[in-house]
Amino acid sequence: MDILLKYFPNLTERQKEQFAALDALYHEWNAKINVISRKDIDNLYEHHVLHSLGIAQVVRFKAGTQIMDLGTGGGFPGIPLSILFPDTRFHLVDSIGKKIKVCTEIASALELANVTTRHCRAEEEKGKFDFVVSRAVMPLTDLLKIVRKNIAKEQKNALPNGLICLKGGELEKEIVPVKNRSLITNLNDYYEEEFFETKKVIYVSI
Repeated sequence: MDILLKYFPNLTERQKEQFAALDALYHEWNAKINVISRKDIDNLYEHHVLHSLGIAQVVRFKAGTQIMDLGTGGGFPGIPLSILFPDTRFHLVDSIGKKIKVCTEIASALELANVTTRHCRAEEEKGKFDFVVSRAVMPLTDLLKIVRKNIAKEQKNALPNGLICLKGGELEKEIVPVKNRSLITNLNDYYEEEFFETKKVIYVSI
């Protein structure tokens, strides 16, 4: 938890409680359904929660914003973002039923009224959202083809509606087709931990 307070010192007491509860919840659920690597579960706050909140370094979502977390897995980045932005609505989607069960149970335990979940493939979700967020589920161009149908036309935020991805490593080739409408944010500009050395947030307007 200390690592979160280091970068997000203005959390409310309720948010602190919810973030603190993630540790026991993910350890309990991960023992039943593997959503985080067994080796990595002890790095939950740095590698998963703080990484998810990297999106908040790019945009602060306004109240009423609708967001789909595509390929959410165990709820990243959707669950941490839903705690940080309680007035924003998050729809968590994954094609693996067991993973959505974990998301649903954790959202319920935390009483996250701004979270809905759905077990389906990305192509099946027809809802409209201001942003689609995702954590490295597939190449950018493939993801853009799938989510274009889900982006709402009406704008609510300072950042135009689009796709926001958490990715790592060398992305120059992947970015080429969308270079003129994308923004790359290096997370090591915000976080000093070594884990974030190559981690980036990629935003593409749609």
